[in-house]
This record gives sequence, C-alpha cells and structure tokens, in this order.
Amino acid sequence: MEPSWIAVAGAALVPLGLVVAYLRARRRRAAHVAPPAAPPVDRLRQGLLSTRRRLAAELEAALGRGATEPSRALGALEEALVAADVGVRTSAELVARVRTRVGRTASGAEIRQALQEEVEAVLGVVAEPTPTACPWVVLVTGVNGVGKTTTIGKLAARHAAAGRSVLLVAGDTFRAAAIDQLAVWAARAGAELVRQAPGANPSAVVFDGMKAALARAVDVVLVDTAGRLHTRTNLMEELRKTQRVIAREVPGAPHETLLVLDATTGQNAIAQARTFTEALGVTGIILTKLDGTARGGVAIAIREQTGLPIRYLGVGEGTEDLRPFEAHQFARALLEPDVPAAERARFA
Repeated sequence: MEPSWIAVAGAALVPLGLVVAYLRARRRRAAHVAPPAAPPVDRLRQGLLSTRRRLAAELEAALGRGATEPSRALGALEEALVAADVGVRTSAELVARVRTRVGRTASGAEIRQALQEEVEAVLGVVAEPTPTACPWVVLVTGVNGVGKTTTIGKLAARHAAAGRSVLLVAGDTFRAAAIDQLAVWAARAGAELVRQAPGANPSAVVFDGMKAALARAVDVVLVDTAGRLHTRTNLMEELRKTQRVIAREVPGAPHETLLVLDATTGQNAIAQARTFTEALGVTGIILTKLDGTARGGVAIAIREQTGLPIRYLGVGEGTEDLRPFEAHQFARALLEPDVPAAERARFA
C-alpha cells in the first residue's frame, strides 16, 4: 500500500521543524548570555567631571548642614562657587537669590535645587542659530591657544552634517600650521577651502574667500583669524579690517562673530570677552577645554557679566564633542551629584 500524500508531506516537515526549533533555541541562549548594552556616555557630564568633583566636596560640606545651619551653609556655598570660578560678584548674587527662595530653613537638597534653577535662569535660553542668508558668514576669533582652528573644523562638520555646503577661509596666515590644520578639517568635513601662502595679507585671503563664496553659492562660510592678544591695539585693528572686508563684499555680513574662549583661563576669559566685544561686536561665545579644567563655573560668570550668549561648549577632542549650549543640561551636569546613569534616566 503506497503512503498517502499527507503522510509524505508530514515526514518532509519533520526535519524542517527540527531546524526551526534549533534556531529558536540558539536565539534564546544568545539573548540570555548577551551583556546589557552600555548606557550612552553623557559627554557634557563627563566633560564637567573635574568641576563637579571639585564643587561636590565643598557643596556637600556646605549643604550637609542644611536646615540646622542655613546661614553657614549658604556662606560656604558662596565660597564653593568662587572656587569654581563663578566669580565673586556672580557667586554673591546667586547665593542671595537662593537665600530669598529657600528662606530661613531649608534642607541641603532644597538649597541645591534652588541653586540649579538660579544658574539656569542666569544662563538663559540660547538657541543654536540657523543660517538665514546665503552665504551665512561666521567670523571666528580669539587669542592664541584657545583651540580656535579646531573649533572651526568641528563647526564645519556640524553644518555639513545638516546638509549645508561649507567654505573655510584660512585667514590665520601668520601660522603655517593653522592653514594645514584647516585643510585637514576641510577634507574631513567635505568642505571647500580658500587659502594663500603663509605670511599673506589676511584681508586679501578673506576677500578671495568672499568672492568664492558668492560665485559658488555656498551656504556657510567660516573665517579663521590669527590669534590676537586682546591687549594689543594694532592686532585688534587688523581684525576690524578683516571684518570691514567681509561687510563690503557680502552686505550684512558677518552674520555671526564668535569668540572662542579657553575655560582653563578662568576669569581672564571675561576680560577677553569684553575687549573683543568692544572691538568687533561679538555675538556669541564658544567655550572650549571644559574637560580639562575644574573651573567650569566660569561659563556662568561670562554669561552674567558680559551678557553674551554661550553658543557652543567644547568637552573633548572628537567632532561630536562640540555641542550646542543648553542651560538646563549644563546646570544639571555641573551641580547634580554623581549617581548611576540608569537611576538618572528615571528622573530625567
């Protein structure tokens, strides 16, 4: 008697069923032994680690007294803020606002929360600017050694990632290494570059850059400049000349004048901000090297004493480590105690 077609089909399916069962079992075992994915690194929090640790010890000593000795706690809090380079005046004003909010008795947690909210209020809401002109010209300046050329390269990468065409202008002709460095960043970001030989007239390079930007219909132009000592009048005048050339060739430009400041210089950064603003009408600050200092509180002092918005923060060497400034995130990264990332996420 020949087997029925049903029996034949069933026999054929038995090996297939075994294969499916085997694959499912392997998948379950892999899922069981696979380690949990590591939480994403909070680069801002990591970058402010040194500042936060320095503040933490003094804040805990100050705020630990809480409701039992609120006046002494606030006095110690002011000292802790000054030590983090928030500045004497700004620290006193912050503590006075906190004292008004919390009253005569408060726990350490209440004082910390009030301080965080006051820091956010001082820093304000700063939106990342969106180019509204074509070309959108950004003049980037600062003293030697602040990481200006590297910052321009990272800005170029951000604009390119947003789908904009970018042109870099190597206006720092006094330092051959700056031109070569900018060429590397241009290649990395897929940007165009206008350059001349080292020692060329910076204004001539900028003139060529503006002509090229208009001819090629480039979206964003980032102009590098030679590092200037803010105390040297003749050097600052050269920057004014560069700014005039830009304005003559592209009416309404530069649309932004960004000053790069090194966070490790502390209160000297405020003096630089004032001088460059008087000379060039700075529109925003880029604060670099926050990952290399325990004095990150200077960001608060810069904002409060100059009124200039902080546009970006540099918290590392990678392209992604130049990030738009957000007051809430900065205040949390600066003042919140270190707790496990998973626990922080629950209350984010």
